[in-house]
Amino acid sequence: MIDGALAQSVLSAFVLAFNRWVIYYFILLNSVYVLLFLVSLREVLRFVRRTFFSDYEQILRSEMTWPISIVVPAYNEARTVIDTVRSLLAVNYGQFEVIVVNDGSTDDTLHRLVEAFDLKRTDRVYRRTLPTGEVRGIYASLATPNLVVVDKGKMGKADALNCGINVARYPLYCSVDADSIIEDNALLRVVKPFMEHPDEMVAVGGIVRIANGCEVRDGRVARIGLPKKSLPLFQVVEYLRAFLSGRIGWSSLRSLLIISGAFGLYRKSEVIAVGGYDRWSETEDLELVLKLHERLHRDKRRYRIVFVPDPVCWTEVPATFRVLARQRNRWHRGLLQSLWFHKKMIFNPGYGVIGTVGLPYLVLFETLGPFIEVLGYLMIGLAAIMGLLNVPYFLLFLIFAIVFGVFLSVAAVLLEELSFRRYPGWEHLAMLVLIGVVENFGYRQVLALFKVKAFFDFLLRRRAWGRMEREGFRAAALPLPPGTATR
Repeated sequence: MIDGALAQSVLSAFVLAFNRWVIYYFILLNSVYVLLFLVSLREVLRFVRRTFFSDYEQILRSEMTWPISIVVPAYNEARTVIDTVRSLLAVNYGQFEVIVVNDGSTDDTLHRLVEAFDLKRTDRVYRRTLPTGEVRGIYASLATPNLVVVDKGKMGKADALNCGINVARYPLYCSVDADSIIEDNALLRVVKPFMEHPDEMVAVGGIVRIANGCEVRDGRVARIGLPKKSLPLFQVVEYLRAFLSGRIGWSSLRSLLIISGAFGLYRKSEVIAVGGYDRWSETEDLELVLKLHERLHRDKRRYRIVFVPDPVCWTEVPATFRVLARQRNRWHRGLLQSLWFHKKMIFNPGYGVIGTVGLPYLVLFETLGPFIEVLGYLMIGLAAIMGLLNVPYFLLFLIFAIVFGVFLSVAAVLLEELSFRRYPGWEHLAMLVLIGVVENFGYRQVLALFKVKAFFDFLLRRRAWGRMEREGFRAAALPLPPGTATR
């Protein structure tokens, strides 16, 4: 009887202590979010004012503008790859080439490319600077001289990117996913930091937006719209929050750790110097950026890795929870892999703000956060069963948490409206604000569960890319109206 009372007393003390600790953690986390949002707000407004006077035509015509190799890894992307390649070939830029690397697709990705662009097999010679899998053939066309298609055995996305880097002729390369479309002036905008800081700039990331619901014609987004399904709608708000309220802030603080694999521009020589992309990583884009930070800090060099919010890349996102679960599981496993591999950088002042702020944030909030959130729900239930739950206090905390979550989402939507205004109608804005409210009641909790499962998969060394089913881009039903194409 005494042991039972003691056990209950210990459990009660633990539940109460945990709940108090969660409050402190919540305050710290949301203070960081507010700080990032305020920094992002300042930087976005400054960027919009500066961009208003930017002369991209001068960059386009300048002989000093760096040529770019666009590398597109493709595996079973038959539904979207033709639109992607057409959008890339139509970009408003001076000297560039498009290199599509078919990584052992089992569908008709290669056949569709060959047929659409009248490609022929060539004997092109290239330097195998980075080790890759066997290349089965290189295809080109006289009609489209700046398009190259490389056919190779399946070795994964990282290997395909390394192969594309080997074939690339130019000093800068841009990685673009095969299910993505970039806007006409995206390369002009993303290369601008390299023109402004040619000696220091190493990598530049651009914003990624959701193509679900948009209409595509000839590889261009003809009409911007919102997805019809609820799950992609949640991701629209999530992406706005992550990019406009997150990466802009981290970039301003010199702590940008992620450049999306869907759209990023890199100095080729620096990527080759760190050994290119790693095949062991399941988030090769994150791992590459961390490797660059580590090497450049170790060599005590002045460098810049930045995010630019305006060069837009449109991409298709999962439309079902099954596919979304695979994607987020892989993303989180990849984060844990990279944090473990670069653990010596964490809390290490020798790596500057990356070691003292950026990486600790990923550990304390991105890694521990999902566990604390899920445990918090369990502890609330346990406290209610044990009669320890202060209902008025709990309701007050719940209301505050929901209001704060809604504020961050709605603020990101309004920041988009104040700055770039990509969504043309008031009904789009109203829908995004509504989704910013609704996502706090289920969607965010599901994402936390995905991350908790990914943590255990990481511990058990489970590796699975998972099949990412694509619906394909929605074709525009009418001719492209003047002024409605993306900028």
